[in-house]
Formats: sequence, structure tokens, C-alpha cells
Amino acid sequence: ELYWAHRGRKPVTAVIYTHSHTDHYGGVRGVLDEADVIAGNVPVFAPDRFMEEVTKENVLAGSPMLRRAMFQFGPMLRKGPRGQVDAGLGKGTSRGTVSLIPPTHIIRQPLETHVVDGVEIIFQLTPETEAPAEMHMFYPGLRALNLAENATHNLHNIYPIRGAQVRDANAWAKYLNEARDKFAVKSDVVFAQHHWPVWGTSRLLDYMAKQRDAYKYLHDQTLRLMNHGWKPGDIAEKLALPKSIEQEWHIRGYYGTFSHNARSVYQRYLGWYDANPANLNPLPPVARAKKTVEYMGGATAAIARAREDFAKGEYRWVADAMSQVVFADPSNREARELGADALEQMGYQTESATWRNAFLFGAHELRAGPPRMPPTRANIDVIRGLTLDLFFDYVGMRLNGDKAEGRTIVINWTFPDIGERYVLNLENCALTYLGDRHADKADAHVTLDRKLLNRIILGELALPDAIAQGLAKVEGDAGKVAELFALLDEFAVGFEILEPLKQR
Repeated sequence: ELYWAHRGRKPVTAVIYTHSHTDHYGGVRGVLDEADVIAGNVPVFAPDRFMEEVTKENVLAGSPMLRRAMFQFGPMLRKGPRGQVDAGLGKGTSRGTVSLIPPTHIIRQPLETHVVDGVEIIFQLTPETEAPAEMHMFYPGLRALNLAENATHNLHNIYPIRGAQVRDANAWAKYLNEARDKFAVKSDVVFAQHHWPVWGTSRLLDYMAKQRDAYKYLHDQTLRLMNHGWKPGDIAEKLALPKSIEQEWHIRGYYGTFSHNARSVYQRYLGWYDANPANLNPLPPVARAKKTVEYMGGATAAIARAREDFAKGEYRWVADAMSQVVFADPSNREARELGADALEQMGYQTESATWRNAFLFGAHELRAGPPRMPPTRANIDVIRGLTLDLFFDYVGMRLNGDKAEGRTIVINWTFPDIGERYVLNLENCALTYLGDRHADKADAHVTLDRKLLNRIILGELALPDAIAQGLAKVEGDAGKVAELFALLDEFAVGFEILEPLKQR
């Protein structure tokens, strides 16, 4: 209503998804009727690999990312000076319903020009930057450059602490440099999603150069220290913005930080292992914690020493030490409280909003325990937008390997509404598939519409009910189909993070 009051009620003539993160497509049904897309009246543009990356992030790894996002963004913290004050890119995250209308136009070339409702747009693909699938847009007639989320008014994340694929800081700098060279000199304004524009060609050229150089410096200096033999923790402790740009507030670590971004660059090139054989096969967390506390002289002695260090302001070490005591004995209330106090102090002292949220929510969970939340399933719009390959990948990641031990199941699938067929094979506790074919000796043959399969996999309708209603047909051993669905896990989001994971 506020927008309409100032801009008038104008029809939406196109939608552009700049990249594959939920907050950049999830509100599409609030501005667009899918009937207009289906009728061909409204195109929906997206970068190459958009749907694939949406699936990886929100379906295949959706549950742990959702849980970890509670720490990154702090939505369950109280608002205020002792709680959540910011989410890094903005004051908070959306709490609306996530929706998705699959794109109709995919940008596949490094540079593509399209005229959309009379407006010329030059699309620049920028894969593996802030998102695996992302793109910039230059509007020559408007002398305007949209940098998606690659040049926000803070240092961004090479790796967000909610979890994600590590991004390519070198490519990030490269694409910003190319956009600056090709488009910025012809622009009067540059802007990125979440934040405000920069006006004036000379100002925006300076802005983009410093953004570019921050990511390039982060990348190159991490690699330089790696090649000197430095470990991730040492690099993270040393690396900071160069003095020539450290006072530029638009690349300060209000969101990402040089510390965890440097670790991320290391991880992208060398992975999680630091080459110290002592770290190659360590004890799992609980066993390690119990031995560590034993070496400390027991929990009482460890807590006493930790209180002394807390009084000295050594909060990082106290949080680490008390985490060991809690993992050794989650019921140790004194350790939980002291660990929470240390995390709280770390939260108050950090510049990064996401670090603050993580520390303060960690303190909250040590005191109150993890949230109780029902099992989650993938969003219906995301599920129905998947290709069948991606759909069966989703089914495969829900397969409980322990329960599947010793079982073999082969099922042919036919989807008359979309003219596709598949064969699904379970053996060796792994679910594999092939498209455009059937097995000669399948246990069962299932015929149903793709829309119905979506409802079944999301638990909206049981397969036996669908058969009884004449919506699906099973030839052969229907028990094998039921057996397969019985092997699929549901995922609870409120699992433990700051204490041992409880068996479910």
C-alpha cells in the first residue's frame, strides 16, 4: 500500500531473480500471479543453474541451514541492546511465506542483452560469488548498474556462518572489476540488493574499486600465508583490512568478517584438514570432551580455573573450555552458565552483527536449551519446481541408510502429465535413478501425475489413499513401493548444537 500510494498501481511486466537465495525469490507470489506466467504474459528471468542451486541450499541442506540461521540472524532473540539489534544486511529477516515460481528465461551466456517491457538490460553472469547462481544487470538507457548482492555496504560472506558452499573471493573481485570496467563508467548510479544506491560516476567508481580490492586482498593474502605454511586459525587471527581502506565503512565487517572469511578461502582450496595427522582422525566431540575434562583434573577444577580467566577477560578461552565440560556432562549447570556468560561478553564486543547473534543465541541455548520445533519438509513451491532428477536426489537424501541395509527395490515410474519416465533403484543402501527408461525386471510400476507425487512426498496424501481414489496405479508388488516410502526420514530442526546430539 505504501508503494502504491507513491508509485501508483502498475502491472508487473517481468520478474528478475538476481540469485538463488530465498530472500531474493521467496516473495514472488506477493507481486505476481502465476497464471500470468503460465499464459506467457510475464517472463521470469534467472541466472544459469538457478533451480539447481535453490535445491541444494533449500531442499538438500535446508534443515541444518534453517537451524544454523537461528544463530546467524538471531530471530528468536529479544530485540534490544542486550539481544538482537541487527542481522548484518538489515534489521531482521522476513517471516512471511516463502514462495517460488520457476523461471521461464535462463541467462546462460556471460553477457546477454534483453529488452524487457521496452527497457534494455545487459545481464552479466557472476557465478560462485555471493551465491552459486548470480548475475548483475546494467540498464544503458537509465545509466544504472545493479550489482545484485555483490557490493553491499559492508564486507560480505565468503562463507556465511549459517552454512553454505564456500564462495570464490577471487571470482567475486574479478566480476566486480569487469562490471566496473564495462558498465560503471557509463553509469550515474550503482546499487545492490538490501542497501542504498551510490550516486555519481566518480563516487561509484571509487566505491566499486574498494569493494573489489577488499575481496581480492582477502583472497590473495590468505593464499600467500597458506603458501608460507600458515594454518586457518593463524591466518584468521592475523589478517585484517589494509590501512588504506580500513576506515571505509562500506567494507567493514558488520556482516562478514576477515576472520571467518579467511578460514573460508583456506577451506575452498585445501579443505577442512590442516595436514597435522593428529587432526586427521580425532575423537568425536563427546569422547574428546570427556578425556579433555579428565586431563583438566575434572569439571570442578576446570570451572574454577575458567572463573579466574573470565575475571581476566579471557572470554574466548572460557567459552571453549566450558564447551568441553558441557559436552562431557550436559547437565552441569555451572559450566553452562559460565559458558553462556563468556559467549554473552563476546557478543557484546564484536562488530559483526551475525557474530553477535551467534554468541548471544548460543548463550541463550546454554541457559534454556534448544528450541522445540516440529519436523520440517521442503517448501511446496520449491518441490514442484524441481526437475525429476533433483526431485529424486531429494528422496535419496531422506533415505535412512541403516534401515535400508540388505534391501533391494527397483521401481519404474511413469508420469503421463509431463511425458517422462524413470527407474529408481535401491541397493547397497543407496538410491539411484535413470531417466527416460524402465527396468525390464522391476518390483513395481507406478503411474501417476507429477503433481500427485509432490503431494505424496510432502505427506499431504498417502500413496494407498491415492490408489484407492484412482489417482495412481501400481502394477506388481505394491508392498515394495510402501517399503521404500517407509525408509524415508523426517527431519527435526531443533536439534542440539551446544551440547551432545540426542538420539532420535
